[in-house]
Amino acid sequence: MIPTRKDQRRSPTFDAEAYRRRNIVERCILWMKENRRLATRFEKLAVNFLAMVKLAMIRRCFRLIEPSDRT
Repeated sequence: MIPTRKDQRRSPTFDAEAYRRRNIVERCILWMKENRRLATRFEKLAVNFLAMVKLAMIRRCFRLIEPSDRT
């Protein structure tokens, strides 16, 4: 959050819920970029790219459900 200037009377409103949602979206994008095909936009057609996004999210869900013993 950017600090306010001293000559301002009120500080701007802080929406904690909006920041929480933004953090979730940013982490989701970061997780998807772990998949090299998505990070480099290997799939050129939108339909194929969307399918790869869905597969990456399914893979992520499986990892959250049953984490491996990798270090």
